[in-house]
Amino acid sequence: MRDEFSLEQKLEAMLTVALEPISAEELADVVEVDTEDVVIALRALRLEFAEQRRGFQLAELASGWVMQSASEVSEWVGKFANRDVSHRLSSAALETLAIIAYRQPISRAQITSLRGVNVDGVSRLLEQRGYIEEKGRSTGPGTPILYGTTELFLDRMGLANISELPPIEEFMPPVETAQELVDEMNSQLDLAEDA
Repeated sequence: MRDEFSLEQKLEAMLTVALEPISAEELADVVEVDTEDVVIALRALRLEFAEQRRGFQLAELASGWVMQSASEVSEWVGKFANRDVSHRLSSAALETLAIIAYRQPISRAQITSLRGVNVDGVSRLLEQRGYIEEKGRSTGPGTPILYGTTELFLDRMGLANISELPPIEEFMPPVETAQELVDEMNSQLDLAEDA
């Protein structure tokens, strides 16, 4: 019996039902073709989906290829996803995760120092959820465990690697704003001392 389906159709069907990103090597093994042919077909599919302005896109992440919603429809996907908020991370967990992502590898003591509060519980939660993992040990006193982000974190963020994180400067206020805040705080302290 003649094979009636193209390589692209087979790949699209598999990626549609996949629960996790799949590597090109795994896909090539299933369809019994060279990995290079699979990568070429996946890139062609990605371009085709983009040109057709579909509600989904094909993305290459750290751990493989995945179908995901297109960024243009993120407002509606967000509304749908936020109906079940039980899996959300707290602001403390998000702050800790951001510190780890931008400063990795980093110890719990260093994170605590930056946040100003103990992060043991939050770190355990992030590790249980699979967003961070041990990356080694420091050579300093006590040889503390160093943490970094995982492939799951990259996948959830839609990144192929950690270098794709937006520059931290994008999230910081301009120097002028920071100086205005310092000046305002100093003048409030002066008023309090005078009173």
